Amino acid sequence: MSNDFFMWFIIFWVFVLLFFMSVGGYFMFRKFLKVLPKEDGKSKLDWQNHYVDSSRHLWTEESKAFLDQLVSPVPTAFRDIAKHSIAARIGQVALEAQASEVTREHCIEGYILATPRRDYRSLTSFLEKERIDYSAYKHLLQ
Repeated sequence: MSNDFFMWFIIFWVFVLLFFMSVGGYFMFRKFLKVLPKEDGKSKLDWQNHYVDSSRHLWTEESKAFLDQLVSPVPTAFRDIAKHSIAARIGQVALEAQASEVTREHCIEGYILATPRRDYRSLTSFLEKERIDYSAYKHLLQ
């Protein structure tokens, strides 16, 4: 009787451990893909760091606070990573527009562009809940 229980206990934990290792491996592989260089010789992370560093002088206290508001729905464990990638995209938008500072409009556009398509529903519900007007950027959500 106790041997059967112990055997099922071990089998259960084997599957639990395999599941957790698979989930961890999936996220590690995604991170690995971001580090691989593209055709231009720079990886996605290299470009993100470039845009963050190049646009650092354009950020005002107001735009930093707005960025914090935009990343607030992201779970705490992933918030720093999300904030960095969204800030990179916002910086790219501001630099391409040759702006003198990052504005609220740059933040909204960069936030939409940095968000994966699968998350558009939660993005729009968050923007509507916070009463942030994104009507000028609805074409980006299609």
